[in-house]
Amino acid sequence: MCGIVGYAGGRSALDVVLTGLKRLEYRGYDSAGVAVLADGGLAAAKKAGKLANLDKELADRPLPAGTTGIGHTRWATHGAPTDTNAHPHLDNAGRVAVVHNGIIENFAALRAELAKRGHTLASETDTEVVGHLLAENFSSCGDLAEAMRQVCRRLEGAFTLVAVHADAPDVVVGARRNSPLVVGIGEDEAFLASDVAAFISYTREAVELGQDQVVELRRDGVTVTGFDGAPGEVRTYHVDWDASAAEKGGYDYFMLKEIAEQPKAVADTLLGRVDESGVLSLDEVRIEDSVLREATKVVIVACGTAFHAGMIAKYAIEHWTRIPCEVELASEFRYRDPILDPRTLVVAISQSGETMDTLMAVRHAREQGAKVLAVCNTNGSTIPRESDAVLYTHAGPEVAVASTKAFLTQLVACYLLALYLGQVRGTQWGDEIRAVVRELAAIGTQVEQVLGTMEPVRELARSLAEKNTVLFLGRHVGYPVALEGALKLKELAYMHAEGFAAGELKHGPIALIEEGVPVVVVVPSPRGRSVLHDKIVSNIQEIRARGALTIVIAEDGDETVVPYADHLVRIPRTPTLLQPMVSTVPLQVFACELATARGNEVDQPRNLAKSVTVE
Repeated sequence: MCGIVGYAGGRSALDVVLTGLKRLEYRGYDSAGVAVLADGGLAAAKKAGKLANLDKELADRPLPAGTTGIGHTRWATHGAPTDTNAHPHLDNAGRVAVVHNGIIENFAALRAELAKRGHTLASETDTEVVGHLLAENFSSCGDLAEAMRQVCRRLEGAFTLVAVHADAPDVVVGARRNSPLVVGIGEDEAFLASDVAAFISYTREAVELGQDQVVELRRDGVTVTGFDGAPGEVRTYHVDWDASAAEKGGYDYFMLKEIAEQPKAVADTLLGRVDESGVLSLDEVRIEDSVLREATKVVIVACGTAFHAGMIAKYAIEHWTRIPCEVELASEFRYRDPILDPRTLVVAISQSGETMDTLMAVRHAREQGAKVLAVCNTNGSTIPRESDAVLYTHAGPEVAVASTKAFLTQLVACYLLALYLGQVRGTQWGDEIRAVVRELAAIGTQVEQVLGTMEPVRELARSLAEKNTVLFLGRHVGYPVALEGALKLKELAYMHAEGFAAGELKHGPIALIEEGVPVVVVVPSPRGRSVLHDKIVSNIQEIRARGALTIVIAEDGDETVVPYADHLVRIPRTPTLLQPMVSTVPLQVFACELATARGNEVDQPRNLAKSVTVE
């Protein structure tokens, strides 16, 4: 949540910051603002609403030129999205500007303390107290990084802070606790941002910031310290994608581009995972094989779309390894006192690696002695760094808030993990693993085939734009697919959408069926577990008899469903456990097109942000 950019170098700071904010608008778009150091002073501008509002403000009232600056796109927590509550926030003298991502839990006490000392705070935000505290501390120590360290030691909660001071004209200071912040290193310039996408046009060399660290940026380098002032370790890495990956590339929306990129993302996530002899080699899994062999339980923790990936992973893990597997919402996990021990393997799934609920679940699991393996798409992010091992997906940057290619690559990673556990524990033979890997390798082509047949799905979506409700049914691995289809429609089309296990239909949900209600049914293959197929065909007959408009997703050659489908969407023949890789794709296209038909903002749906970095 919230997009942050900072720059110190020789370029126009305003140009660099605005370019970065445009790339980060998916992180927050309630308001936006910038601050630039110039001519011995500090100039700032901010506006509620989209970044375009700020652009207009700057066109009408330009800021002076400077080479040091910061910027922010906001996802509101404390205070409504107004001009006053927009970041940056300044001290009363107008010498300090600060931007912030996260929540400062003790801000009320700090605000009252500042008021007693004569400070006037104008906004409703928790952020503004930081600017005033920085001004006080800087006046006594004369060093912005030290002032930031002093302030951070007083703050409670999760936060990223980036600040400038008119009396330190070539310096940008940042700090992080439980919230993302990454450094970019260029030639005679340095960058700070919530995400590397903000500075990828300028450099692909990045520095990881650890927990409770402060970074001081100057054009000739960076200095990292802990909140206590101790020198911090500087760990660099190279970003393996370029600026074009974070651009629309001719598509109307990032989501459309990311849906189209799924075949490549699947192939990239598989790349290098199997050696020439067909043995799985997951180099990032730094947990000893002996520990994996002794594991008695797997617990998957995740949120949103990643939770649905975890639900599908449960079927694969239990089938291929015979280890009991639980799937938990990360937001509920630590509050229910889960039973964990050193023989529990916890798998944490997060696209960003910064999801606060999942991070807290990871920390709780490790406190209980469990081993934690992260499935993540973002190199250098917090969850992989705090886990015992990581399995990176290689989806590339995903900008649209509604996840698509990240979901498919999470599935690939989970399948690989399940197979690897089977390999280590001896429940899967080499030829069995190779056969599944070959089937996984074919999925990219099958996804491409599905994408080539989506025009009828788009037409159907447009025809349903005036509907109020869409229901989704599935069995076995089709049930999480139904949940994911409903979630996409909620996120994008702002419709009432629900996913149900088809076997539960007669236990209540069938009461929702009335004339004309669209119901999407994900049909399992008749070639695998035929009993599942027969049961769901009966479900289709039941809802159609009550007037439902049936939209059936079924594999090529399945003729049994034809008489009961008002609309039939074909997908390639796929092994039962892998079917979600192809059956999900039409639901992504369906949701995107329906949202477009309703006039909604596809990439930036209301009230949502890409990375949920607060609880």
